[in-house]
Amino acid sequence: MRPLRPGRAPVPSPKPLETTMNRIAEFNAEANAVTDREHEEQLRLLQALSDAVERQAAASEVASMLEALISYSEAHFMSEELLMRMKSYDDYEDHQDDHVNMLTSMQFMAVAHEAGHTALIPGKVHDVLNFITLHIATRDKRLADYLRLGN
Repeated sequence: MRPLRPGRAPVPSPKPLETTMNRIAEFNAEANAVTDREHEEQLRLLQALSDAVERQAAASEVASMLEALISYSEAHFMSEELLMRMKSYDDYEDHQDDHVNMLTSMQFMAVAHEAGHTALIPGKVHDVLNFITLHIATRDKRLADYLRLGN
């Protein structure tokens, strides 16, 4: 702490750059770990939906799974987009476009299912699963690398 000036509260001394950089690296590592867990959960939800559709589960079960997948994906995408904005990520717009496309596909499945067009669901689930897998392997990997470099 710097010495007190008359009538003023103590002013903390600036942290050494190394300490600040360590905290940034720790934050980035934690953010990557959280994002990885979120991806695992998202893929698990998609796989469970795929399995339910394949075994021709009850309409209410499939509807519930679609709702859970959409809600989880919205929350995950929002947290990822917030992180990208906080870090001034240069690929934000393209990355966000992927999120919009995935959510649109998921919402299409929910509407089609609700309308009784269940024959469309297996193909769409497969498409979304492939798209998310590719997205994680490319766009999310690039984001993780960007964060790991301390950006």
